[in-house]
Amino acid sequence: MNICIGLLAGFFGGITGGGGGIISIPLMVAFLKLDQHAAHGTSLVALVFTGLAGAVTYALNGSVDFAASILIAVTAVGTARAGAHFAHSLPEWKLKRAFGGYLLIVSALMLLKPYLGTPQTLTVGAARTIVLLATGSVAGFASGMMGVGGGAIMIPAMVLLAGFDQHIAQGTSLLVMVPAGGMGAYTHWKLGNVRTGILPGIISGVLVGTWLGGTFAQVLSDTVLRVIFAVLLTWTGIRYLRTRPASEPGRAPVKS
Repeated sequence: MNICIGLLAGFFGGITGGGGGIISIPLMVAFLKLDQHAAHGTSLVALVFTGLAGAVTYALNGSVDFAASILIAVTAVGTARAGAHFAHSLPEWKLKRAFGGYLLIVSALMLLKPYLGTPQTLTVGAARTIVLLATGSVAGFASGMMGVGGGAIMIPAMVLLAGFDQHIAQGTSLLVMVPAGGMGAYTHWKLGNVRTGILPGIISGVLVGTWLGGTFAQVLSDTVLRVIFAVLLTWTGIRYLRTRPASEPGRAPVKS
């Protein structure tokens, strides 16, 4: 089962440029009976390998902007740790509902992208740098908080605000997940939210699945990729929004 979860998460992560956490977290909770915090922390460890395998696959096809990935990672690494601590201290049903609403907005923007146009003033120079740094800051926090790769934030921002091609945005997003996800995973591990026993199987599946997904993504059109990404975000967003309040009190932060 561990390998199957990793395979599915890796495939969807590779084909959409995300970390696959939106697939692996529900599956780990449902089939491996992990609590939500443990699923988030364990997912972040696995997504480091998703990012690595996916970035290599996209890079071999010329679909990674290395300069942009550095700019995004600079701030993402710094905020991923804060996001992990924030997730650990708050009831997760509140976090899920808020992020679910955001995913639905992003999904709508991706579908409307051809009709919105791209702000050309943000595609070069200082404005582009600011957009990428701000993107990394938000994506890193969301990654550490929700146990996902942050692609739901990075990819729309790169496509809609910085004029990136969808394929390049996805490849760049995957590369950023390696350092940002690594920081979030390390923080969750220190907080006791990583289940190391299931990682070998999940990581094995992730490596194979990400290569398959990344390879398949290269033969799909920009429109098809956006639709796939939007459908995946909508499905996940609805699941988050339907989360009911739990009796669990806020978890006290653990000092590192």
